[in-house]
Amino acid sequence: MTARVLATLLFTERPSLTMGELAETLHASAGAISGALKMLTSVGLAERVAAPASRREHFRLREDAWAILFTNQNETLTAMQAAADAGIAVTDNRSAAHQRLTQMRDFYAFLMSEIPAILDRWHDRGQ
Repeated sequence: MTARVLATLLFTERPSLTMGELAETLHASAGAISGALKMLTSVGLAERVAAPASRREHFRLREDAWAILFTNQNETLTAMQAAADAGIAVTDNRSAAHQRLTQMRDFYAFLMSEIPAILDRWHDRGQ
């Protein structure tokens, strides 16, 4: 469902869509749409936006969505780092789990430190 909601947000010509409109378009339940939007907003691909004269929540594909996937605004990357840190804190530093968690934490820390330069180069290309 997440992929279907993402595709709908990608292909719509409208500035934003409500959950109801997504549900109707995709012939899906409100719960399925809600879960998909939660995932898409948590990783920075979709965002809630205000719509004039509407009290309903509207959603759209976020400006520069693909770059956002790799920034601090991505809750998933932050959660992965936090999960690794929590696991490291409760495992014996000689255990295989501790070593795997340390590698995981170090990978995400490295990735997060490299991403700003990559995004700068991306933006310099005029994207």
